[in-house]
Amino acid sequence: MSLVFVYGTLKRGGRNHACLAGQAFLGEAHTGPGFRLYALDDYPGMVAVPDDRGGVSGEVWSVTPECLTRLDELEGLAEGLYRREPVSLQPPFAGQAVETYLYARSVSGRPDLGSHWPV
Repeated sequence: MSLVFVYGTLKRGGRNHACLAGQAFLGEAHTGPGFRLYALDDYPGMVAVPDDRGGVSGEVWSVTPECLTRLDELEGLAEGLYRREPVSLQPPFAGQAVETYLYARSVSGRPDLGSHWPV
């Protein structure tokens, strides 16, 4: 099992949440500082922003290897759309091995959404 931090359409109530069917919701979470969300058409992309102080809110899920493979496909890892990387979260998930999907392309000219993507 892997722990994954989701912050957009995969969250409960989001249009891609069905991709997490049968997986274990562990709780709401927040990254440490250094991350922001940007609007990418009808979904968000999280990017590292070193001077950010707010972080990003989302959810942590425990997923099977098969589910992780499906998520990698959804997030376009093979196409270079996102990268799956470790992320530091605030308590109660601090110090745990959690990964997330960081947007891998330019956000130049994209609206800055701050720390939260509404579902």
